[in-house]
Amino acid sequence: MSSVHKVNYKQLAISLAISLGIGVLSGIITMMGMDDFKSSNKPPLTPPDYLFPIVWTILFILMGISAYIIYRSDALEKSNALIVYGIQLLVNFFWPIFFFNMSAYLFSFIWIIILWLLIILMIKMFYPISKTAALLQIPYLIWVTFAAYLNFGVFLLN
Repeated sequence: MSSVHKVNYKQLAISLAISLGIGVLSGIITMMGMDDFKSSNKPPLTPPDYLFPIVWTILFILMGISAYIIYRSDALEKSNALIVYGIQLLVNFFWPIFFFNMSAYLFSFIWIIILWLLIILMIKMFYPISKTAALLQIPYLIWVTFAAYLNFGVFLLN
């Protein structure tokens, strides 16, 4: 992205609204399925419940900023990169529904591995367009890696 671009706050707000909106909607749908999870056996290093919405909010903000940077770029390949971004956002949306609402722990683990692969692909596609946009996705990749560990642990223990 060229440094001559000025921030378009409307486009940035839309990008943030999309990513945060996906997270909030998924969170609202997921709240109904939390009772089973709260009573399930969890693996070591499971963080306290209050930490999850904080971390996810930060990650969805980083995702929105990252997507905005790609959207504002002049790169020809930005459309394909944003398609992958949208697909991974959709896969992200469904994971907690499968995990919390349906308690489909093995299926959810396979699903989160697909998400993990999509995040890697997205980072690889973002990087030539904007190193900053790609690097903003690294905390997301790390957290999803950790979430996959937790998901697999819940599967094994329940």
